[in-house]
Amino acid sequence: MTTATAGGAGSAPPADDTHPRPSPPPDPKRSRKSVTGTRKVIAAAFLLPALVLLGALVLYPIGYSVYRSFFDQAGTGFAGIDNYKALFTDATIVTAVKNNAIWVVFAPTVATALGLIFAVLTERIRWGTAFKLIVFMPMAISMLAAGIIFRLVYDQAPERGVANAVAVGVHDTFNESSGFPKARPLPVHPLEKGDGGAFVSKEPVRAGQPLRVPLIGVAPAKMPGDARPAEGAPAASGDKISGTAWLDFTRGGGGKPNVVDPKELGLKGLKIEAVKDGKVVATATAGADGVFTLPASADGAQLRLPADNFREPYNGVDWLGPSLVTPGIIGSYVWMWAGFAMVLIAAGLAGLPRELLEAARVDGANEWQVFRRITVPMLAPVLAVVLVTLMINVLKVFDLVFIIAPGSSQDDANVLALQLYRSSFGTDADLGIGSAIAVLLLLLVIPVMLFNIRRIRKEGRR
Repeated sequence: MTTATAGGAGSAPPADDTHPRPSPPPDPKRSRKSVTGTRKVIAAAFLLPALVLLGALVLYPIGYSVYRSFFDQAGTGFAGIDNYKALFTDATIVTAVKNNAIWVVFAPTVATALGLIFAVLTERIRWGTAFKLIVFMPMAISMLAAGIIFRLVYDQAPERGVANAVAVGVHDTFNESSGFPKARPLPVHPLEKGDGGAFVSKEPVRAGQPLRVPLIGVAPAKMPGDARPAEGAPAASGDKISGTAWLDFTRGGGGKPNVVDPKELGLKGLKIEAVKDGKVVATATAGADGVFTLPASADGAQLRLPADNFREPYNGVDWLGPSLVTPGIIGSYVWMWAGFAMVLIAAGLAGLPRELLEAARVDGANEWQVFRRITVPMLAPVLAVVLVTLMINVLKVFDLVFIIAPGSSQDDANVLALQLYRSSFGTDADLGIGSAIAVLLLLLVIPVMLFNIRRIRKEGRR
């Protein structure tokens, strides 16, 4: 009997560590698992409800809107691209497109700029956290509530609208308001209407003859608070001329025209002028009891009540008028979303390398140079994300415009989302045009959304 020698045919080849054995073929059962080890069938079962909801609530409405946009108002006749032509020919829809362009340009830019300023400044104040909380607080308010708030803020009446109360207060600080805007004389009074809203006496004034300046048209509640019952003008000493200016109206009736009755009040602060040959030779102001005195130079002059006494009071700015309604609503949007921009930018600001900022200061750069040449460029990715996010948001703005803009100027403040609502559910609903507007909004949002996603992915790969 013979035995196989080493290296013989009957012996197994020696193991060679330099040549690893080939891996076994993949198991079909294992290939059905995901990277986390979960079977794909199970993963699909969990994802199926979400996919069904996504298709039912997003994909199907989009597809049906595109389909419906090619049909007429009744939905029975094929309209082709006529509905899309209407988007650029109908005056109301064109206004909405223009206003949307204004929104996209100004609202995100202003909100982002304010957010950047707030984020930078709050790092340097002691109560920065409290300030951030106050600025961010409007984000907790719904669009409906914010719209109601700013509808009151922009109210035309200064006693209700805060914006006009401030405007009137500033105006009246530098321009004295009129005391008796609606005052006027009766035909039986010794006054008649002159040029420019003034009132003049029918006869020249004479020394020794007390003057009477009666007016009506002033509500007793609007009279000066310190006005006293009018008194007949006393006999003036020397060559001076005295007179009485009063409200010729007795509350409850019983008074006589052109007569100073006991309950009638003096027109305190009324300005009186004596005019000769077109020149003012003397002036006087009525006291609390309406009594005034002119010097002797007024003898033979014509008495004039200047128009400044009767100028209509300044009622503020028509914030919700056709010319200012869109900027006003954009202001309310900025009030809500500047806090959102501030929080995101502050988070990016916290991640900046402080040693780089300090090095720039050591090299002699002032704070403006540090902000403009270092802080802003390093925050550019964050600013871009905030800006694009707000652009997507303003393309869909509806609530604020619908609530704040009154009916008289809603056409001037119109935007695409509001026009979509009006075209689809208004009195003359046209679902074809409404669907075309919806498709246009989708086409406007998609590029901005894709840019934002691309930017976020790019930042994530860094």
